[in-house]
This record gives sequence, structure tokens and C-alpha cells, in this order.
Amino acid sequence: MLFLSLFITFFEIGLFGFGGGYGMLSLIQTEVVRNHAWMSSEQFTNIVAISQMTPGPIGINSATYCGYAAVKNAGMGETMAVLGSFTATFALVLPSFILMILIAKMFMKYMSHPVVQNVFLGLRPAVVGLLAAAALLLMNKENFSSFTDDPWRFCISVALFLATFVGVRVMKINPIRMILFAGFAGLLLLW
Repeated sequence: MLFLSLFITFFEIGLFGFGGGYGMLSLIQTEVVRNHAWMSSEQFTNIVAISQMTPGPIGINSATYCGYAAVKNAGMGETMAVLGSFTATFALVLPSFILMILIAKMFMKYMSHPVVQNVFLGLRPAVVGLLAAAALLLMNKENFSSFTDDPWRFCISVALFLATFVGVRVMKINPIRMILFAGFAGLLLLW
């Protein structure tokens, strides 16, 4: 039953997850943390961090880790957890694979048509909204702590957030370097 739920959930996310992996994060979090309670918000946050640091698209990486964690948290063994990873990843990719095969020829033929252009113009703001929702969902107590619970961790977290934003956006520092710098700063300041 868990594997069928994993498949259906991630198939739906893959079907409606416009905007790529970052756009899918809010959908994935809503499903795996809130709707199905397969993992805690803190576990999901850790999964997102690992997904960003490992090679590959973040949406697929997150699905892989979520499938593994959901089955492992259900008390099943390692082999079943790997099968959970496969199930979630396959289900997430399957809608895109099917849709790309079905519409590839039609899109190439009609991509310059005004109706198609207007559809894509309408999708752009929705994609930006999904990305903003993913960012806002990650700005929670698990990532930043709170000023009343742990003022030091909260201030360091906000400082690292601002430094990373300025480093990537203004100073054009490579995001991978910023991840490494932030990890090293967290190790020094929060350990």
C-alpha cells in the first residue's frame, strides 16, 4: 500500500510540478510532510540540503531520498527502502517522459503560434510563484531556529542566508562555493 501511495503521489507531483525541481519542492513537502506524514519537516529540510549538494536535478534527487526515507520510516528494511527510492523517482519522471513523447512533434510544429506563446507567457508567473513558495516553505524554524529559542543560531542562520544571497546575486560567486562556505561557517559557528 505504501508503494502504491508513493507512486501515485510522486506521479501527481511529476504531472503538475511546473517550474522544474525547485518548483516541485513545495508540492513534495506538502505531500510527504503534511498530507502523508511520511517524514518530519526537519527530515525534509535535510533531504533538500542533500539534494542540492548531490549531482542531478533537485526534484529527482528529493523524490529519491523521500521514497527511501518514507519506506525506512515505515520500519521496512534497506532493500525495501531502495525500492521506495526507485518507485518515487520513476513515478516523478514518468509523466514528463510520456508528455514529452506525446507533444514533441506538435510543439515543434506550433511553437510560434500566438496561442502557444500566450500559454507559456501565462505559465511564467506561475513558475515564479512556485519557486517563491518553495523558498518561503524552507524559511522555517528547522532551518533558521527562532530568536526566542536560540538567538545565536537564529542570527547566524540569517547572516548566512544574507551572505549567500549577496554572494550569489551581487558578487556572482559560484553557488557551489557558497554552499561550501556556508557549510564551513556553520561548522565553525554552530558546532
